[in-house]
Amino acid sequence: MTTIGEALATARQHLTPTSETALLDARLLLSFVIDQPTSWLYAHSDNLLTPEQAGNFSHLVEQRATGMPIAYLTGTRGFYHWDFVVTPDVLIPRPETEHLIEAAQAWLKNRQGEEPKIVDVGTGSGIIAVSLALLFPQASITAIDVSPAALEIAKLNASRLGAGNIEFRQGNLLNGLPSDFQVDMIAANLPYIDHDEMLTLEVAKWEPHLALDGGIGGLGLIRDLLHQAPAHLKPGGLILLEIGADQGEATRQLALSFFPKAVVKVQQDLAGLDRIVSIQTLE
Repeated sequence: MTTIGEALATARQHLTPTSETALLDARLLLSFVIDQPTSWLYAHSDNLLTPEQAGNFSHLVEQRATGMPIAYLTGTRGFYHWDFVVTPDVLIPRPETEHLIEAAQAWLKNRQGEEPKIVDVGTGSGIIAVSLALLFPQASITAIDVSPAALEIAKLNASRLGAGNIEFRQGNLLNGLPSDFQVDMIAANLPYIDHDEMLTLEVAKWEPHLALDGGIGGLGLIRDLLHQAPAHLKPGGLILLEIGADQGEATRQLALSFFPKAVVKVQQDLAGLDRIVSIQTLE
């Protein structure tokens, strides 16, 4: 029989060559296996694991040692105020995307009493659509993704978290919308990694290429979305785009080419890197 402390020490040693956060990884995986918070592990390091728990933990540690993300091993990832189901069919939620939620929240709070229509393009696991639906239950939200598998995960997250004000559509960007479909806000965290760069990244070994590959230069899908957006955005509407850290000025110029009279701003994340482009159109 193995104690919690012994199991963590062994796992840390095994994960150290491949992970800079070996002990944290081990704690997260063991917490998942025994269904206890990581804080509980500190006070119960002498508790014995059952053979089944020890076996399950060892199996997860072996998978983590290959580089598989913890979120795919545990099946969930925290984002904003909620835990979302994730699978290898969807991108793992990043904390940087919370800046988009905050920007959307600030804009929508100034429209109290209205029932805004929002479209989340490339919804993936649904983190943007579901978060905004829960924060603004009076809103009508459409979540679009080209991947049927991703849409199933997004629907599951909406159901689990009680977001009933979302319509899900399969489609490529805005192409699947009726021609007269008008919204107040377009939000999108589209793939923005340069195609050639993506092939060298560790993340591309595990997460879906469809959710990462932004084509040559990384702005292909963003350009396509901006081309389609004028037909569906109401006057005075807002577009929020998550971008790569070096894409702020290029995206700003691209936005102005499609919305020359709009107010286009680049917002930085907590690390001071370009992260969100906001396009505020005129009334």
